[in-house]
Amino acid sequence: MNTMRAGLLLAALTGLFLAAGYLIGAQQGMIIAFVLALGMNAFAYWNSDKMVLRMYGAKQVDRAGAPRFYALVEDLARRANMPMPKVYIMENSQPNAFATGRNPENAAVAATTGLLNILDEREIRGVMAHELAHVQHRDTLVMTITATLAGAIGMLANFAFLFRGGHGDNRSPLGGIGMIAVMILAPLTAMMVQFAISRSREYGADAGGAALTGDPLALASALAKLERGARQIPNNDAEANPATAHLFIINPLSGRGADNLFSTHPSTANRVKKLQEMAGQSGTESGGWDPAAQVRTAQPASRRPGPWG
Repeated sequence: MNTMRAGLLLAALTGLFLAAGYLIGAQQGMIIAFVLALGMNAFAYWNSDKMVLRMYGAKQVDRAGAPRFYALVEDLARRANMPMPKVYIMENSQPNAFATGRNPENAAVAATTGLLNILDEREIRGVMAHELAHVQHRDTLVMTITATLAGAIGMLANFAFLFRGGHGDNRSPLGGIGMIAVMILAPLTAMMVQFAISRSREYGADAGGAALTGDPLALASALAKLERGARQIPNNDAEANPATAHLFIINPLSGRGADNLFSTHPSTANRVKKLQEMAGQSGTESGGWDPAAQVRTAQPASRRPGPWG
């Protein structure tokens, strides 16, 4: 259901991009928009993973450099019957992680030093299984295309503003109304569609990661700790590049995010609740532990060094 929903939303975003081109320059504008979309998506397809990893200063590690962390990812990839992704560590005190890459054969997973210091091994397994589920589901490619189209729509909106401001007439079939719609409504709608796709893929990756480890409560516990850490520890790289926020397992933008039209992630409490339901259905016992309570009671995140960095 999540995959179908993401596909429909992606089709809607593509249609919105073509419609914006049509409103700016009629049929010719739509053709230009289509060619532009193809070019931008082709560039993003081949280069987006490298750009994002470089943006966050991620350093690739191997078995010698981070033996326990690398072995953990390797074991999960083997269990998932997928190629071993490249493994990266980001020097960042905010606990967080993301996956990128156009397909499972060219994928990468990255975790911050903050995550490796705060979580225990069981919780790290839950997080990395979530990221591998994103790779399996091709979410990394879907979200790259989504972000590219949303950015392109914003660019069209800027073009519409300049075009209308620099010329007294325009070729929009709806005249001034069409240009105003592109300038105001198109970027807003694109942003909401992008965020809706992101939220649906997070729920899907939570379920896929929990199924891979057979331990939904481990991911629930990790999410609670990551939410708390993201609220208390800023991620300056993410604040400087907010368009990449949807890549992370937890919203890195000062903990913003709660199941609404303008959030990149579902609320952590809702995600924890669904994972608890999965644990109950699979017979996993929580032993009275309530990770949702950890989200509600924001105690200071531990800064003690862990064995993973």
